[in-house]
Amino acid sequence: MIAVIEFRELARRYPNVEWRKSRHSGAQGNCVEVARLDTGEVAVRHSKQPTGSAIVYTNEEMAAFLAGVKDGEFDYLVA
Repeated sequence: MIAVIEFRELARRYPNVEWRKSRHSGAQGNCVEVARLDTGEVAVRHSKQPTGSAIVYTNEEMAAFLAGVKDGEFDYLVA
């Protein structure tokens, strides 16, 4: 189940979360950051708004998405 969590609530629930972004991201902050939560879920946020909301996906949802990315299913979005 997808959930949107506000920054303050995310920080309260997961005080030690470590955000990562792709090494392919530009220096202007044009990137998406991800973090694995203690629950096994994955939080996603935009790096330009680090104190904004994050979308939280289950491990299964993120695994399905990443499999699609690896298979090239979303290449048309940046072509």
